[in-house]
Amino acid sequence: MSKGYWIVRVDIADPEKYKLYVAANAAPLRSTAHGFWCARASFENPEGGSRTRNAVIEFPSYKAAVDCWHSPEYQEVLKLRLPVSTADLIIIEGYEGPQP
Repeated sequence: MSKGYWIVRVDIADPEKYKLYVAANAAPLRSTAHGFWCARASFENPEGGSRTRNAVIEFPSYKAAVDCWHSPEYQEVLKLRLPVSTADLIIIEGYEGPQP
């Protein structure tokens, strides 16, 4: 079974209020996510647009990643983020086929 990932790019308008979201999202993510693979790391943006903060969060499966986002727990936490930030978030299935 392929892993699932959230790829998140965020601009934060109110860093202090965003901290409330970060603290609150720990519970729903801890119960399903395997971990953050990068967050608040240095990055280069050679193509397309970007946002000031980026994260990749790994889940045990694509279904777990989708289910976490749709869970009542995360939807409640999301209410803390929406008024203080703008984000692009995709949920993507990991690839386990041949590598180039």
